[in-house]
Amino acid sequence: MNQSSLTTVSFWAGALLPLVYVPILITGINSTSQFGLLVALLALNVAALVLGHEYPETRPR
Repeated sequence: MNQSSLTTVSFWAGALLPLVYVPILITGINSTSQFGLLVALLALNVAALVLGHEYPETRPR
C-alpha cells in the first residue's frame, strides 16, 4: 500500500468510524469490555484522523 492509499483509507476510516459509536452508545456501556471497545474505537479514530489529515492534498488530479 503506497502513501496516498494509506492516507485515503485513513481519511475515510476517520470519517466513518464515528458511525460505529452510535449503536454502542444507544445500547449503553454496561460492562468493562464494552467500555474497552469504545476506548479502542476512539483511539483508532484518532489514529485514522492523524494519518488521513492530508487526504485532499494527496489525491491525484
